[in-house]
Amino acid sequence: MAASNAQARTPAPQNLLSIGQVLARLRPEFPDLTPSKLRFLEERQLISPARTESGYRKFSSTDMDRLRFVLTMQREHYLPLKIIRSYLDELDAGRQPELPGTATGPIPTILPTERRYPREELIREAGATPQLLNDAVSASLIVPAEHYGEPVLAVLRSLVELQRSGIEPRHLRGFRASAERELGLIESALIPVARRKDASSRAKASELAREIAGQLEIVRSSLIRSALSRLD
Repeated sequence: MAASNAQARTPAPQNLLSIGQVLARLRPEFPDLTPSKLRFLEERQLISPARTESGYRKFSSTDMDRLRFVLTMQREHYLPLKIIRSYLDELDAGRQPELPGTATGPIPTILPTERRYPREELIREAGATPQLLNDAVSASLIVPAEHYGEPVLAVLRSLVELQRSGIEPRHLRGFRASAERELGLIESALIPVARRKDASSRAKASELAREIAGQLEIVRSSLIRSALSRLD
């Protein structure tokens, strides 16, 4: 996947994007994306941007597609970069691998394009009511915004189904407190890495945070399944 030195130093075509242009295009979808994060992903050989004669990175449309895919897999499924890279390596080799962590839902393509929903469209797509969305915001289950992504749509759809069983957003206020406690655990675990101020360490801290969150999700799901088994 890594570009050869000869490829990396060839003059970049005019339609390639600089780091600044990449950030401008992707930050609306991924607000925490930074230049250090891009460099970190390159170090892990998930992307291979071209280089100009002066050494500046230039990103192709393929690089952009791969970036969206990697960032989406981290955000939606908390997958470690080594798993994502292995999956991409398999794709590059012409195989059709199964992506771990997505067995319960559709496997995303290499070209994910997240749709953004204004408030009224979000409510309509979720089959919700304006009051349900307002209640979800009041319960800190959804952060108010001008436009919402697919994850928020999934949450609102779940709230619609829960409401049919008599579970209202106000009953789930503890979920926010639980999430804050988990965040505290993650931040404590990151202290040794966070003390280092270089860009590479910041990117590693971000990756480690996602990995820890994924492990916590596994533990939480196991506890819920165990508790449900006692109801049988």
